[in-house]
Amino acid sequence: MIFSECRPIDAAMRAAIPSIERPADVVGLARSRRISQSGHIGIYSYKVHGAGCRFVSDNGTDVDADFAGDGSEVFDLWRLRWFGLSLPEPLDVTDQDLRSAVQSLQPLLNEVRPGWFSVTN
Repeated sequence: MIFSECRPIDAAMRAAIPSIERPADVVGLARSRRISQSGHIGIYSYKVHGAGCRFVSDNGTDVDADFAGDGSEVFDLWRLRWFGLSLPEPLDVTDQDLRSAVQSLQPLLNEVRPGWFSVTN
């Protein structure tokens, strides 16, 4: 589910900021002050932080991802938990359930460092 939420966010970002080639570019644009650290893009509010960005849709769905050095989106179990809790019909699952779900999605997901995952290209 979190991955299906990323596609509309990517599309909204590209429509609002045509110079963006990949989602990770938003961090560099904010750091160079070419865009604000926070604001609105389409139906999403955004806030750039550290190595990533948090997007919240107008219905409250919260998608927060960091970006690896190669620009790929990475996430941890904490971000998955917040995403689930932010859904219109919240999902509250245990850490063990999240770990099991992530493990069941390998090799579609790659553990890039302990506890952090990305979608395999």
